[in-house]
Amino acid sequence: MNALEVQQKIDELKMEYIRVQGDIEKLESTGHSTEKLEARLEEIELTITEYRTQLTKQS
Repeated sequence: MNALEVQQKIDELKMEYIRVQGDIEKLESTGHSTEKLEARLEEIELTITEYRTQLTKQS
């Protein structure tokens, strides 16, 4: 994967992160469990970190 592709993946993950945050807010306002979505946020954060490390190595 080249640097541009890695950056695109990071951007996609950031958009998904924002979407999931919104979903969590909706669930919290209705009193539903947010554990699964919070776990997904953690996964996204780890994946972004991995891609950023890969991007740094390519530079």
